[in-house]
Amino acid sequence: MKWVAAPVALAAALALAGCTPEQQRGFLPEGSEGATNHTDGITGLWVTSWIVLLAVGVITWGLIIWATVAYRRRKGQTGLPVQMRYNMPIEVFFTVVPVILVLGFFAFTAQEQTKIETREENPDNIVEVFGKRWAWDFNYVNDDVHFSGVQVETDSEGSPKEETMPVLYLPVDQTTEIRLETRDVIHSFWVVEFLYKKDMIPGQTNYMTFTPEKTGTFTGKCAELCGEYHSMMLFEVQVLEQDEYEQKIAELRANPENQGLAPADLNPNQDRFFGDEAEAHNE
Repeated sequence: MKWVAAPVALAAALALAGCTPEQQRGFLPEGSEGATNHTDGITGLWVTSWIVLLAVGVITWGLIIWATVAYRRRKGQTGLPVQMRYNMPIEVFFTVVPVILVLGFFAFTAQEQTKIETREENPDNIVEVFGKRWAWDFNYVNDDVHFSGVQVETDSEGSPKEETMPVLYLPVDQTTEIRLETRDVIHSFWVVEFLYKKDMIPGQTNYMTFTPEKTGTFTGKCAELCGEYHSMMLFEVQVLEQDEYEQKIAELRANPENQGLAPADLNPNQDRFFGDEAEAHNE
């Protein structure tokens, strides 16, 4: 076995060393590395799980191929091979090992999820996010200012127009609590590079707590089918240095319409019409 194990280990090491950065992240979204204090832990759980499962697959495929070759019918053989009712060591093996794997996956997943779901008692920053068909409202609770969005507009090719994209501003290295609510149906708040999403349920407030650890622009979208224009329920997250963040908040506050917090019972319907409604409105 040692003569077999050494080449296998060497081959595995060479294969892993040749992996691209994308493969080493398990093909998770580019830009997710170090995006928040949670993303590296999520990536580690994801990649480790795939390595373990691939190892199980290789062992299983190897045993299938070995049994197929070793116990194939030889030339000149007739009749049925010796029939066995059971093999206790093998049955114990394929019962105990899967149980250990399932318990292991559960334990590490529960551990990582506990870290993600734990609410900070005194977060540095609080943002209340309202989902609505098919846009977003952002209440910057600490700064007593809000942004009320409308549905993203598209160009002739169906791509979203950047100037109509709602933007959520967050300060880097500040622990942020996102309070998630909806004004109508179920939505889901998803920042792709943050590797985590959470539903927005009518009549219920859900929470996400994280610390953005690098500046940049990240992709946001609704991840729950919520109606005709669900695919256009988009937004961006801009993680900024503190002075840049304060400047953006000041720009929002300069508009009287953005001062104060948007109430939870605000009518989600905007002065936006589509299809037959648009024709009737224009008439």
